[in-house]
Amino acid sequence: MERRVLIAVFLSFLVLYGYQTLFVPPVPTTSGQQSAAPSNQAAAPAPAAGTTTAPAPAPATPPVESPRPATVLGEETEREILVETATVQAVFSNRGGRITHWKLKEYRDEQGAPVDLVPSALPADQATPFSLRVEDQAITSRLNTMLYRVTGANGNRLDVGDAGATLVFEGEDASGLRSRKEFQFSRDNYVVVFTAAVDNGGRALNPAVVWGPGLGDIGARASGGSSFTGNYTQPPQAIFERDAKAERIANASIAEQPVHEGPFRFAGIDDHYFLAAAVNPGQTRVEFQAVTVPLPDQTPRSFVTANFAFPQPPSQMKFFYGPKQFDVLQSVDGELVRAINFGFFGWLAVPLLGALQSIHGVVGNYGWSIILLTMCISVAIAPLRHKSVVSMRRMQEVQPQMKAIQDRYVGLKVTDPARQKMNTEIMALYKEKGVNPAGGCLPMLLQFPVLLAFYAMLSQAIELRGADFALWIRDLSQPDPYYVIPVLMAGTMFWQTKITPTTADPAQQRVMMIMPLMFTVMFLWAPSGLVIYWFVSNLWAIGQQYFTNWMIGPPVVSVARPAAERQLKNVGSSRTGDASKK
Repeated sequence: MERRVLIAVFLSFLVLYGYQTLFVPPVPTTSGQQSAAPSNQAAAPAPAAGTTTAPAPAPATPPVESPRPATVLGEETEREILVETATVQAVFSNRGGRITHWKLKEYRDEQGAPVDLVPSALPADQATPFSLRVEDQAITSRLNTMLYRVTGANGNRLDVGDAGATLVFEGEDASGLRSRKEFQFSRDNYVVVFTAAVDNGGRALNPAVVWGPGLGDIGARASGGSSFTGNYTQPPQAIFERDAKAERIANASIAEQPVHEGPFRFAGIDDHYFLAAAVNPGQTRVEFQAVTVPLPDQTPRSFVTANFAFPQPPSQMKFFYGPKQFDVLQSVDGELVRAINFGFFGWLAVPLLGALQSIHGVVGNYGWSIILLTMCISVAIAPLRHKSVVSMRRMQEVQPQMKAIQDRYVGLKVTDPARQKMNTEIMALYKEKGVNPAGGCLPMLLQFPVLLAFYAMLSQAIELRGADFALWIRDLSQPDPYYVIPVLMAGTMFWQTKITPTTADPAQQRVMMIMPLMFTVMFLWAPSGLVIYWFVSNLWAIGQQYFTNWMIGPPVVSVARPAAERQLKNVGSSRTGDASKK
């Protein structure tokens, strides 16, 4: 039985490690990726056969420098317009009518400033969100560099009220190239409805809309991969939902199939905690690119860009540009919640997240919320743990008798028919003593989905990002800086191993002692909230183990001598009886 428990523990470790490996994509490598395309260049996606598609962006070649026509409709000087909503502080430039900053008021970066989802210090020729692209490179360059006239703002500022607000950019040059961009904002969400129309000398063009690069500096620095190296964050990647299934493409794999056809429920770019996506774009064609941007005085960073080509002009689309918070995503579109990668046990992780939020609404601290929710889960699965302990105790009590049976068949080959007789005797012993050999493992396996779902929920929940707990734990989504909680967790695992019924086999005992070390290494760089959960869960299990041991009493071990020894004693007894008769 202890061998089965050992196997179950190993499987638990492998599942946890495999879960992290499978659902967190590997680190994107810069080798083999193309350098970032300037704002006036892009690779043209190939249209699907038999379909009518929008004009593709221009090929990735340097633009031909040519004199730009004078501006007819626009402004004389470059300026920035600040857009303020309840959740976002955005900055637009009238040069190209593009966004230069998108700061989330409720989320902070490492310096304590609002998270900016537009990367900082980009090269001057780098595309930014809401740039436009057409087949003609020269026109693309003019669209993204002309000075637009701005309407809808009060000077250099637009405050979005309850009724929403609209910001419009219009520009025209002497050649007859005319462009209009319209941004519709809501006060309390992270949604922008974007409309673009381009006319070149009376001929309507259908521009593609550029999204990216990436999701700010935090996502660009994120590194995915194995939990053993401390990487519990997901780097920027392409994401889209099609046919009720969310598909994710890591940077290293984008080049294998960059172009994807709709219909989509959403498509865009995400990282561990944030999402930029077109919502319900329908038959839109999207081309993803993995790019490396050489930032000044810094190591080049990996980004993802997305180019959206529309079926017909004018180009209009609803964009979500914000946190992957379950309630926020659901309020925009129910399918957006699939962007949160809860994995296979998402059906269980979602109600656990709801329970965590409900508890937080009462106690006001996510650290204590995790502890209380862990205790609630432990209470719920306490009967399973009790049954597992009782079953293992019964197996421990019949170990000597089972070993006596095995000793009689020592040395037999696996293929020897006599081994079947040994198995029959062992099963008869189980039946006689009322022992189920799977009774200790099955309850452990039944509670494992709950543990994995809790693990997935804590690993993905943006609610823990920047959430303070107590003392030195200032961010539950980050590792313990002093490794105190992982070490305490290791101590509880060693303690639990000591009081759990085990076999007398020294080899298996040594392996059981190694398991806490393996889990400790895995959790050294895990989010603090996750380690707190595991630590509290172990403490509860230890307390329940002592309580169960007190209820069922000490083990009653039946000492059974091997058959040969019993036979010799019987022979000796019979001879003594014969002598006394004489």
